[in-house]
Order: sequence, then C-alpha cells, then structure tokens
Amino acid sequence: MSCAERSDVPEEKLKSVLDVLDERPIVDSALLQLLQWAAGYYHHPIGEVVASALPTALRTGASTQASEECWRITSAGEQACARGEPSRAPKQRQLLQELRTGPRATHELRERLGESWRAAARPLSVRGWIESALVSARDVPDIPSAPQPGPPLNDEQQAAADAIQSGLGRFGAFVLQGVTGSGKTEVYLRAAQRALAEGRTALVLVPEIGLTPQLVGRFRERLAAPMAVLHSGLTEREQLVAWREAFSGRARVVLGTRSAVFAPVSNLGIIIVDEEHDASYKQHDGGFRYSARDLAVMRARGADVPIVLGSATPAIETLHNLESGRYSRLRLTRRATRAAPPRLSLIDLRAHAQSGGLSTPAVQAMAEHLAAGAQVLVFLNRRGYAPTLLCTACGWIAPCAECDARLTVHLAARALRCHHCGADAPLPRRCPQCGFAVKPVGQGTERVEETLTRIFPGVPVVRLDRDVIRRPGELERAMHRIASGEGRIVIGTQMVTKGHDFPNVTLVVVLNADQGLFSADFRAPERLAQTIVQVAGRSGRGERPGEVLVQTEFPEHPLLTGLLAEGYEGFARTALAERRAAAWPPFSRLAAVRGSARTAEAALAFLTEARALAEGAHGVHLLGPVPAAMAKRAGRHHAQLLIESRERGGLHRFLEAWLPRVQSLPSARRVRWALDVDPIELF
Repeated sequence: MSCAERSDVPEEKLKSVLDVLDERPIVDSALLQLLQWAAGYYHHPIGEVVASALPTALRTGASTQASEECWRITSAGEQACARGEPSRAPKQRQLLQELRTGPRATHELRERLGESWRAAARPLSVRGWIESALVSARDVPDIPSAPQPGPPLNDEQQAAADAIQSGLGRFGAFVLQGVTGSGKTEVYLRAAQRALAEGRTALVLVPEIGLTPQLVGRFRERLAAPMAVLHSGLTEREQLVAWREAFSGRARVVLGTRSAVFAPVSNLGIIIVDEEHDASYKQHDGGFRYSARDLAVMRARGADVPIVLGSATPAIETLHNLESGRYSRLRLTRRATRAAPPRLSLIDLRAHAQSGGLSTPAVQAMAEHLAAGAQVLVFLNRRGYAPTLLCTACGWIAPCAECDARLTVHLAARALRCHHCGADAPLPRRCPQCGFAVKPVGQGTERVEETLTRIFPGVPVVRLDRDVIRRPGELERAMHRIASGEGRIVIGTQMVTKGHDFPNVTLVVVLNADQGLFSADFRAPERLAQTIVQVAGRSGRGERPGEVLVQTEFPEHPLLTGLLAEGYEGFARTALAERRAAAWPPFSRLAAVRGSARTAEAALAFLTEARALAEGAHGVHLLGPVPAAMAKRAGRHHAQLLIESRERGGLHRFLEAWLPRVQSLPSARRVRWALDVDPIELF
C-alpha cells in the first residue's frame, strides 16, 4: 500500500520481495486515495476494499496486459524442413511449413490447421524445431466509425450542457433534474463529447445491467470512441478485457454499473451517474457495503472534475445537498419531443370489480389505447404467478423452510420458489396437511400475463422480469420486440421503470401501488413515489398523449393525492420537512450492525454484547438489537443494531473506537456480521 524507510517489525521477521508482478501500478494514486477514503468511511479492511475494485481474474493472477501464445520455427526446424523432415508425419510437416511463413498465434494455428495442430506441435517442440512465447495482444480493436450528429438541443438542454461544459477542469456536482423524456441522455452526450474533445475520458454509471445495451448503443453511435463496458453480467474473461481497455487508456469512455466506479480510468474528465436515486447503487450484501453514487462524488472531487447526477426523481439526500448549496441544480421541465406530460389518475379498487388483479376501468382503458394502435405497459413489482399457495380447507400456506417467507407459485415451471433464498419445490396438487385442493392467491407478472392473454386474445404480450430475462441477449430481443411495435402489451417489474424509451406506449397501468404506503421503513414512501413517477414516465413519450392509471385501495392517502396535485417536487418538500422534524437522514447519520447466526439467540446475544460496549458513549443513540423484518432467511437468523448520530463526525469517531472492541468479542467469531454505514434499507 505504501513505502517506508523503516519498520517496527524485527528485521529477521521481514519477508523479502519475491517478484514484482506489474511494471506499472494497477491502481494509480488518485484511485488509491479513493479506496483508502472508502475503507475509512465504511470502516472496512483496506485489503477487501482494494479486492472489490479489481476483476476476479486479476486477483487470481492474470496479467494487466493481454497476451497470447505465439509459435515460431527455430533455425534447427528450418534446416529439418529443408531436408524434407519429418517425412512420415504429415501433420508435423504441415505445421513446420506453416511456421516457415512467419510466427503464428495459437488461434491462427487452430483456424488454419484444426484442433489437431497441438498434437503435432508437441514432438516438434521436444526436438527443438519450434518454440513458443507469450506476446502482447490487443483484446478489442478500436472503433473506426465516425460520430453521428445529434438532435438540436432545446433552450433548457443547451443551458444545462453549457453549465456542465463550463465546469470542466474543476470539481462541481450538478444535479440534472429533468422530467422523464426531457432528454437528459442528450445532455450527458454533449458533456462527454466536450470532455473527449479536450483529450479527457468519461466515466458513466447506470443502475442496472438492463440499461447498458441501450446507453452503450447511443454512446457508441454518437461519440465513436473506444468504450469499455463493466457489469456483473459479464464473464470473468469479459470483465478482465474491459478492465484492461480502461487501464491501458484505449477506452475513452467507461460505462458500467455499481462496481465501475472503481474502473482504472486515466485522465478522467467527467463522471455521469444516471438515475442517481436508484437503490442499485448501494451494495447491500457482503462486507463492503458502499454507495457507488457517493463514491463517484468523492472520486470526482479527488480528480477535480465535474460530476453529473441525473434523475427525474432525485434522492432526498441529493435534494438536501441542493438546499444546502453543495450541489447545483440544472432543470429540464419539459419533454424533449414537446409531448405533454401524462395524465395521472387513481382507480379506487373498493368501487370497481377486478379480474386477475385488473380493474374494469383499467381493462376498458387498455382496450381503447390498443384499438388506437398504441402500446400499453402494465407494471407490477412482483414476479411469478402468485405470491401465495393456499389451502381453502385448513388455511395452510406454502412456507419456505429456510426463510420467514411464503413460497411463490411459478405455474409454468410447476414449482414453488422462494424469492429470498432461491429454494425450489414441486408444486403440489393437494394440501400436504389435509389433502384438500390448494389454489394460488394474489397476482404476479406471470398470472397477469395469463389474464391479459385471455382478455385480449391475439394481442402479442411481452413480459419483462427476471424469470424470462435470464440469458445474455434475451433483454435485447425483448426490447426489440417492444421498440418494433410487435409487443403490444408490456408487463414488467422494476426492470421497465429505468430509463427505457418506449415512444408508442400511451397507457401505463400500475397494479398494487399500496405496498409502500404503510411500511415501517421511513424510506418506503420515497421509493414508492419514485417508482410511480418513473414508470409513469414511460407513457406518452412520442407524439401521442399519455395516460397513467394507478390502482389503489387508499385513493385518499396523502402520498398519492400529493403526487397527483404537486408531482414529485411537492412530495419531496413534504418528505424533507417530515425527515427534519423526525431527525431522520439526511438530518442525522445512521449505521447498522447486522448479524446472522444459526440461531436467533446467538445473533441477538452478539449484538447485545456489542451494545453493552457502547454504554456511556456520547453523541450517539443506539436502537435495538432487534430481529430483522425477515428474521430467518436462507437458514440463518438475522438481527440488527442501529446507531444514530446528529453529526457525521460524531458517528465515525464512535465507530472508530467501538468497532475494534466489537471485533474482539468471543461471540463475534460465532456469527456473521457486517457494518452498513448510511444504510438505505432498515427493516
């Protein structure tokens, strides 16, 4: 990590350097500084933080430089070939003659001579007639295409682009707050173009893998610059290739999901975080639970470059930073196509009949929009056929043996599945307790698809969720079906809410919008408001006006009525006032210690002992320990201890002094535990 003139370790215990693996450091000073800051802020071991920033193949010994095996003929081989040897081994002689024309890489020999070339090479190598060596290789070629011109900017887009471009060369945090369809991506492209023109590089973060194909296509077309794409859906080899392109400087644009914030981008010019509010930027699992959005801000600050945080529904913390003057707001208040914003209406489920989760007004509206030649989007954030399998005689509900959760019915697969631990079981025909018939209760995307196929026979339906989008290329094919108009009805989960442009969708129907209205988590209303606004934004992005119908059993709820009357801005003002009154973030700072064990008693005992070590601490307030909302998950029992402080500095001083004592507890070795600084999910 660093060099020193002397060590406190006795000289006889110091180990000598065996080898220098890389001629050039794989982490430059600016990125190393970011990693060290992250290790301190999240109170996590620096070794694990650095490991998180590197591709798996690199951590297990791969070189930073791409190389390939190359074969050539030796002088002894030249002489043997001239003598006509080996006369009785035609494959070996063919290989020698091939190499007489020049060195050949392994893949070239395979293409020219077939898979048998390797068997012929072995005896020739033993006799010293041919030899191999590793040589540098290019992983991917540069892109020779010319950049495509973009559409003209409207006055708001131009003002935003000018503000960002004028900030190049120094740190500044710009919040590009634009209504859905307002052309935020076009502003990103203009800012990236300017950075590239100045000889710098651009780092672009997106929340989901599903957004990368669409954005990659637009950035490649418009910038015509070599790009590296980094996300968890790539193979280890593909991740290494992309990392090498960024590390070598060949990639002028690096685009990726959460972990791309650590990409080895040289000569950084600008950072762009699309959909900055999205919870996917937070690492929820493992030990190092970082926020890629927050680290991106710190990286921009360290590199002295601007960062653009784009969203139609900025996070409450981001809006607080705008209020305090830390960030600058850039507004896009109208759609780039000059289309009117969609009309939002509530459907009172208490007053209307339902069929398969779809109310009569929703079905009628769908029929009207389909008859007009438009597309319809149905949003339900629950995959599977039904969330519950119920016995109507004894009341048995199919449980997960490993979690405090119900198994979800997947009818097409004839299976019951747990969406929390992945447990799988066959779908029973009868109740295992009383033998009576069982039935699915509730709706998932699979069941809604079945209902719509029955109501609208012959109308093509496309479903977008993790059950149908499993293999590489499936998402792109589904998107093509929607964009081409082949898919008239689209059913989807959160996957459809983020950044996709469906210009022929004129109606959005939101099913089961009540999930976040009465949650114990203080962030649940924010997530619900963001989801409704984001999915509503998929409607009416083309020339036709859009309509949004939200089904609810609580149409008088203040969150829903406020969204209808004042939009997200009105909701956010109310939410900030409520957070300020309750002293919740961003008006306080939180950290959560989460523990899990084979028994609930062990998990709670560890956290109870950890809390006892904090007795008498000033400036912090400890809540718990308590069992997690889902106490048992994947066969382990989970609990948490919450630490609250009015000041960030006070919280971190407490953690710095307290955590080493917690680590030394004997009970700490009998549980799995992790610290989550700035948690975004509390229950």
